[in-house]
Amino acid sequence: MSRRRTFWLLVPRPVRRLPADLAAAVAVTLLVNAAVFLPVVAETPLRLVVGLPFVLFVPGYVFVAALFPEDGSPVVREDVDLTGDGEADATAREDRSGGIDGIERVALSFGLSIAVVPLIGLALNFTPWGIRLVPIMVALSGFALAGAGLAAARRWQLPPGERFRVPYGRWYADARAELFEPATRTDAALNALLVVSVLVATASVGYAVAVPQQGEQFSEFYLLTESESGDLVADGYPTNFTAGEPRELIVGVDNHEHERTDYTVVTEIQRVDVVDNETVVREATELRRFDATVDHNETWHRRHEVAPSMTGDRLRLQYLLYRGDPPSPLNRSAAYRDLHLWVNVSR
Repeated sequence: MSRRRTFWLLVPRPVRRLPADLAAAVAVTLLVNAAVFLPVVAETPLRLVVGLPFVLFVPGYVFVAALFPEDGSPVVREDVDLTGDGEADATAREDRSGGIDGIERVALSFGLSIAVVPLIGLALNFTPWGIRLVPIMVALSGFALAGAGLAAARRWQLPPGERFRVPYGRWYADARAELFEPATRTDAALNALLVVSVLVATASVGYAVAVPQQGEQFSEFYLLTESESGDLVADGYPTNFTAGEPRELIVGVDNHEHERTDYTVVTEIQRVDVVDNETVVREATELRRFDATVDHNETWHRRHEVAPSMTGDRLRLQYLLYRGDPPSPLNRSAAYRDLHLWVNVSR
C-alpha cells in the first residue's frame, strides 16, 4: 500500500466521504482563515482574493446544499393515460424530485450569502464581542463548517442515485471538446476569443487587487471642547472672552493623505470687515503656533489655552492649517484648511 494511500486512511471516514463541492467549501473556509490570521499572508492581496468569494458565495452555498440535498437534474417519466375507448396513451413529463438545477443553486447561493452575512453581523452587534474581525471570522467559519456538515449528512441519507453531485467530469469533457474539437472554423475563432477574454479579465482583476488605486487624499481639521463628562465634543465653544484670561480649546487633525505628513497650525485673533461680500482683515495678532507630524490614518489632538488681548465684538478667532511650514510673511489664502469662531473680547 502506498504512503499516500496510508495517509488518506488516517483521515476520519466522514471527512473522506465528504462530497467534492462541500470539501471545496471547507477548504475555502480554512484558506480564508489562514489568509486573514497568518502574520505574513494577512498583508498580501491573497486576503482579498479568497475573502470575497468566501463572503459572497460559501455561506449561501452550504445553506442551499443543506436545504436541497437532492439532484435537480430533470428526469423523464412516462405516464399511461386510459382514454374512453380503452386504448393506452403514453405521455412523457419531466420531474425534478424536489431538487433545483445548477443555475438556481448558484443564484440562490449568492442571494442567501448577501442575506446571511449581514444577519450574522447584526447578531454579533448584540453580543459582548461586537462586530470585529475575529468574532466575524469565527461566526462565518462556524456557519460554513456547520452548514457543510449538515448538507453532507442530508445527502448521505438519500439513495446514491438521488444525491446532488457537481458534474465536474462532464463539464471538463464538454469544455475540452468545445475548445479543442470545434465543429467549424468560426467556433474555433470564437473559442480563442473567449479564452483571450477570460485571460484579460483575470489579469485585470488580479492587477486591481494587487495594485489597488489610491483613495481620495484629504485632511480633517476641527476644533473640540471637553464636556462635563470628559468627552471631546464639537459643541459648547467659548464665545465670550475677557482680555488676558485663557479659555481652553482642543484643535485636531486627521491625516488621510496616504502618507506621513508635517502640519503647522497657526492661531490668530482678527478684527475684520465685510466689504462687497468679502471678509477683509483689518488687524490680526498671532496667538499660538503648533507643529505636528501625523502618520496616515492617525489623529493628532492639541489641548491649548486661548487668551486674546485684542478687544471688541465680532472678532474672528482664526485657525489656519498648512502642510509643512507656512509662508513668511503669512499668507492666509495659502492655508490648506481653515476654521474660525466669532468671539467677543471685553476688558
